[in-house]
Amino acid sequence: MAPVEEQRSRHVVIGVDTHKDIHVAAVMDTLAGSIGTLTIPTNTRGFTALEAWANAHGKVIAVGIEGTGSYGATLTSFLRRAGFKVLEAGRPDRRMRRMNGKSDTLDAENAAQSILAGLATTTPKTADGAVEMIRVLKITHDTAVTHRTAAMITLKNLLVHTSDEMRATSGRMTPIKLARHLAALRPRGLDTVEDASRHALRSLARRWLTLDTEAKDLNAQVATLVSARAPQLLDRFGVGIDTAAEILIVAGDNPEQIRSEAAFAKLAGISPVPTGSGKTSGRHRVNHGGHRQLNAAIYRTVIVRMQFHEPTRAYVERRTTEGLSKREIIRCLKRYVIREVYHDIKSRPPVPATAS
Repeated sequence: MAPVEEQRSRHVVIGVDTHKDIHVAAVMDTLAGSIGTLTIPTNTRGFTALEAWANAHGKVIAVGIEGTGSYGATLTSFLRRAGFKVLEAGRPDRRMRRMNGKSDTLDAENAAQSILAGLATTTPKTADGAVEMIRVLKITHDTAVTHRTAAMITLKNLLVHTSDEMRATSGRMTPIKLARHLAALRPRGLDTVEDASRHALRSLARRWLTLDTEAKDLNAQVATLVSARAPQLLDRFGVGIDTAAEILIVAGDNPEQIRSEAAFAKLAGISPVPTGSGKTSGRHRVNHGGHRQLNAAIYRTVIVRMQFHEPTRAYVERRTTEGLSKREIIRCLKRYVIREVYHDIKSRPPVPATAS
């Protein structure tokens, strides 16, 4: 029997199971199968060791990483810069996991096997450009808006139980006027329920004002980045800063990973899903998957166009006379919008000419 080394093809794939503090990698030869594993810390020293270890086993065809958008994001960026082909390795099938068990080594080997089987084909987002900056700022903005809303709801609930004088002086105010009015309260002590309510209302009002300022500042930063990265998106009727930001975030800094308009529609949960079988062949249903925030943003764009965009209003009227329901018309319009913006995200903004 020939030695194991002679049976190897020297063409290998790497699978990586990622965690917060450590990553576990497995190397598989296309002929000999699994030939080794490695555990590394999640820092540059560990990533460098993984690079050298992988190259020592032969020509690396691709690296499959589980969780390229979370714990594996830093490793993904490092290996891409080092010239490796990196693919997103999804979680293994639950039935196979129940049959074979679970460990870090098995998960790493499954990631490598998914490349050999042709199951891992998704190119992860680069997450190193303007779109990643937009994503980080928008996450922070959205949490600030959520907490600002919660603060105002709590504030108004507490107002119901205050004195007649307090309710009379703060009635029919806009949120910002109400917050400024209550932030200026001067509690007289802490001896009664009324005193405690004044302290609480002042605290909530100041919190709301702080979060309001934070949300507005973050929104302005997102608007600046979106306008610079994709001004053509903002030229579309009904597409505002939030919608454009969601579109860019889903596409990523490398939108070329999305191969077609149909693939982008599926990613947004706008493509139909076949449900036919036997005599019902040809039936479809609405796709309830995909990126729900982007789906909602496209829906809002469609509603705005149905109300204020004359070509869309004419389309709705024509399709209504043809017997389509409002829901079906909205579904058609969402697909039309996603087709428009797909071509917009593919094009890069022109680089301004510099004076010589």
